Amino acid sequence: MAEVQQMGLELSIDEQTGQGRYSNLVVITHSASEFVLDFASMLPAMPKAKVQSRIIMTPEHAKRLMMTLQDNITRYESSMGKIEVKMQPSTDEAMAMGFNMGEA
Repeated sequence: MAEVQQMGLELSIDEQTGQGRYSNLVVITHSASEFVLDFASMLPAMPKAKVQSRIIMTPEHAKRLMMTLQDNITRYESSMGKIEVKMQPSTDEAMAMGFNMGEA
């Protein structure tokens, strides 16, 4: 089990978790009290996406995650260059891909 220090917080992580899981799709649902993020991987020619991990958090933590991701993307782009998003899905396509699915 490895231990990592980040911002004064000591985290421990086992080897299997430390390997990480690949995700190219996230389905987000919410209720009044929680956000549910299902991270999945979808492969070409496969009709189903397999959920790799489910994260459940409070609305406050979901907003903190959004702000932290935005901050990290800004820092990444300032050193590595702009991240190009090749397509902007329509609302129907975004829903089919699992983005902003609404209330649980």
